[in-house]
Amino acid sequence: MYFIIFIAILVIQRLTELFISRRNEKWLLSQGAIEYGSGHYPWMVAMHTVFIFSLIAEYYLRGGEPMSFMFLMLFVALLLFKYWILTSLGNYWNTKIYRIPGSAPVRKGPYKYFKHPNYVDVVCEIAIIPLVFHLYYTAIIFSVLNAIMLTVRLKTENKVWTD
Repeated sequence: MYFIIFIAILVIQRLTELFISRRNEKWLLSQGAIEYGSGHYPWMVAMHTVFIFSLIAEYYLRGGEPMSFMFLMLFVALLLFKYWILTSLGNYWNTKIYRIPGSAPVRKGPYKYFKHPNYVDVVCEIAIIPLVFHLYYTAIIFSVLNAIMLTVRLKTENKVWTD
């Protein structure tokens, strides 16, 4: 029962992020923003979608694992960190890479301390979410896939902000 509730909350959380991203995308485009890296975006969406299905498949294939309270608390901490990230970026936060010509990177909130806190959060989420229910295969496989994806994404984003 806890697993079903957890997955439902995770899906709602992810869909909420997509809703916020689309709302922000409209604002960014109204400000003249240009999108970069659109070629890899569908692959990123596919990876995150398959991640959810992998959680479900591994959980049921393993016969249902007990919940780890420690990893659940780490995930809650990550959600709080993500909230700080989203509120720091405001309308600039997006699941896609956009830049308004002439704009400078945001330098408040966690962005005051390091360059890519959102990606740090995503790396931690991909590793920790499966561990809430001891789903080690999903944690390992998607951590590797996410590392590959972030290599492409960070290269693109860093180029956008150095041009």
